[in-house]
Amino acid sequence: MIRNAKPGDAKKVAPLLFTIWQDMELPLLQKEKEAKIIETLEEAICVPDYRYGFNHLHVYDDNGVIAGVVAGYPGEKEPFIDHVWSKLAKKHGLMDQSAVFKEKETFSGEWYLDSIVTREDYRGKGIGTALLNELPHFAKADGERKIGLNCDKANPAAKRLYERLGFHTTGEIMLSGHEYEHMQKEL
Repeated sequence: MIRNAKPGDAKKVAPLLFTIWQDMELPLLQKEKEAKIIETLEEAICVPDYRYGFNHLHVYDDNGVIAGVVAGYPGEKEPFIDHVWSKLAKKHGLMDQSAVFKEKETFSGEWYLDSIVTREDYRGKGIGTALLNELPHFAKADGERKIGLNCDKANPAAKRLYERLGFHTTGEIMLSGHEYEHMQKEL
């Protein structure tokens, strides 16, 4: 079942989100130990309105197993969603206490799909598609009529999936040294 995330999901959700950070090859991962980053991320998930705060997360819960997670928020929130990271990074002893995400990712007037990930042992079972199919409900609940996302140009399979679900390319963006296509879907 797909449901809103709760602070109690943090220990199960943080490692999933960390896999996205690995795929993005974020500079923080070269400087810090994985365990410390995940520990910090777990606490950050419990903070409302953080980029990955529980109120921005929806999970696919398979009888207590978090099989997948989606993170998203209205694009207008982007300038404010990372405010807590540096404080928590300092608390958890990370040497790099700067913002993890430095580039602007969202386009104006959209609900932004920040991240989507499925547990490795659940991949290929429709979890990601089920989460994607719920995006219009999440966006409308936040008062948005358009969904935006960034698709890595090196992942044509993801682009085909997004296109099948009604997304189309509206621009290009560079994030952490990777080229992305910005895609949107009108609701």
